[in-house]
Amino acid sequence: QVQLVESGGGLVQPGGSLRLSCAASGSIFSIGAMGWYRQAPGKERELVARITSGSNTNYADPVKGRFTASRDNAKNTVYLQMNSLKPEDTGVYYCNADVRTFYRGDWLNYWGQGTQVTVSS
Repeated sequence: QVQLVESGGGLVQPGGSLRLSCAASGSIFSIGAMGWYRQAPGKERELVARITSGSNTNYADPVKGRFTASRDNAKNTVYLQMNSLKPEDTGVYYCNADVRTFYRGDWLNYWGQGTQVTVSS
């Protein structure tokens, strides 16, 4: 069993910053790509950023230049540094990871429970 636990969400004023963290735990043999997605009220979940095991990153156009994804492979943790936040960044942010466990040879995809980010004055 694998768990992804996000933290770091909250309320911030426009132009402010937040740093999200997502720690993976459980019977983990290896973690591949990790990512951040968000879902605004009434909208579908969308990709924000994705980072490979080698720390190659890609970002959604609306967040390029403002958000930075990084990871600490020793801690099985991925981060999302969010700067110059805008009201349209409001939503629930979910962590996602491709994981190979000790008891299965294949890769499975896991989601965290989400953390709320609200950008408002």
